[in-house]
Amino acid sequence: MNITHLTPDAQGEVEWPSFDNDKKAVVTLGAFDGMHLGHQAVIKRVVELAHQHDSFSVVILFDPRPAFVHGWAAKHDGQEPDEENIDAEALTSVQERLRRIEALGVDHVLVVRYTLAFAAKSYIFFLGRLTGKLGMRTLVLGQDAAFGKNREGDVQHVANLAAATGVFELDVVDDRGPGEVRIPRDFKPEMPAEWGEPSDPLANATKAERRAWSKKHQAKAMRAWSSTNVRYLLAHGRIQDANAILGAPHAIEGEVVHGEERGRTIGFPTANLGGDIEGYIPVDGVYAGWLVDGDNRWPAAISIGTKPTFSEKTGLHERVVESYCITDDWIDLYGHKVRVEFAGFLRPQVKFDGPDQLVDELKRNVEETKRITEPGE
Repeated sequence: MNITHLTPDAQGEVEWPSFDNDKKAVVTLGAFDGMHLGHQAVIKRVVELAHQHDSFSVVILFDPRPAFVHGWAAKHDGQEPDEENIDAEALTSVQERLRRIEALGVDHVLVVRYTLAFAAKSYIFFLGRLTGKLGMRTLVLGQDAAFGKNREGDVQHVANLAAATGVFELDVVDDRGPGEVRIPRDFKPEMPAEWGEPSDPLANATKAERRAWSKKHQAKAMRAWSSTNVRYLLAHGRIQDANAILGAPHAIEGEVVHGEERGRTIGFPTANLGGDIEGYIPVDGVYAGWLVDGDNRWPAAISIGTKPTFSEKTGLHERVVESYCITDDWIDLYGHKVRVEFAGFLRPQVKFDGPDQLVDELKRNVEETKRITEPGE
């Protein structure tokens, strides 16, 4: 897979590459944060159509996420975030998205730095560049995709333009999954109070109960297969529901650093991630999952907590991620970049009366982790 990084100029213009004058391109575009099943459906369709028409498959990947750029500008007098500012709401790093896009068989990815000047270009201007420079024959979009100035380039407007010009075709993919869900507006992470994987609060609710819940929480309708829904689920400890949408365990990555080593003193040494963690960190709690280092993958009980320290990079309080590998061997991972994958929520963070009670609970956490991460579970 060929990867090209593109940065718009001050006027928002991009110097698009030329692939082959004798070969057309099938294109899609977006942030693809999380690379969930909806994203996968769109990109698989791009690859399928490219094979059918002997064309290039092209994904235009926006980085940073448009929502992050516009949100930052709204809070900072129209200024854009720089590369030092971390998007703590991003589900996955760009590198993780690129790995998963490559696994789907895409020919070219154009990573475009998303700027306010680039966002101000009309969708008509943008599509003109894609047809003229990339040789786009087909644009593939999800059902509620929208791009260009003020997000005016929705499916209906793009379809009308395609029909009027005859220069390219629009292919719309059903990326909604099992329908819509209700998500509280401006939700905040909330640690579950009970032990075990949290359930959907609306799972067995009547229509009247759903309406009351939606009104109380100012909930809005959102397609189930969406990055926002995955973020909401992870922010409430609902790992298994999030993983079902992602089609794979949610994961974060970071470098293992020396911690306070309190776990070692009670027989539970942990691998602690440093401050620059890639990927969305679920709400505080203890989780079952895996620790991955290269080709090695160990079951792990994972603890997440929040420090009172404020991080200028993320604009949030610092988070602590510690993983206890369930293995008979001592593993020295200091300085390694590792991957932490989540399989399920075990319990909230609680204060124990003493070290004996803590050790007993940690032993239970290990046994539950073994059960959840067993193949076939």
